[in-house]
Amino acid sequence: MSSHNNDTAANPALVNRHALQVNIATTLLRLSLGVVFLAHGLLKVFVFTIPGTVGYFESIGYPGFLAYPVIFAEVFGGIALLLGVQTRAVSLALVPVLIGATLQHVPNGWVFSAEGGGWEFPALWTVLLLVQSLLGPGLVALRIGVLNRLLGQFGLQDPQAATI
Repeated sequence: MSSHNNDTAANPALVNRHALQVNIATTLLRLSLGVVFLAHGLLKVFVFTIPGTVGYFESIGYPGFLAYPVIFAEVFGGIALLLGVQTRAVSLALVPVLIGATLQHVPNGWVFSAEGGGWEFPALWTVLLLVQSLLGPGLVALRIGVLNRLLGQFGLQDPQAATI
């Protein structure tokens, strides 16, 4: 009886197909995270408004000034993920935003459809960011030279991204 590993070792086409599937899945994850982050950031800017978001943060016990870095992180982090710019570093940088959101929702219970929203969605989002940071950018990502050199010192560069 042959195992999957023996099959792929004997057939390089299967190895290449699997690598392509992993890259496509990684890219879909990155694009999905980028869209959701950008949407949430723009929601805070254009629907809730920045002063409204500051007020909301204060109403839930967070300092109002934290709304500014959260909005910045969501908008520009979302754009960076969509473009594939420094995917590993951006994914890790967004984790504290989601930890804060998760902690805010813990008292509401697990299910996100609970009144006030539960913690399941922000917790899942946190895990997905950690997965993305491990996988890297996937296909069609930009690697900006100076950022790559700076972040490369910390092992956070995206070696498979195209250099511009």
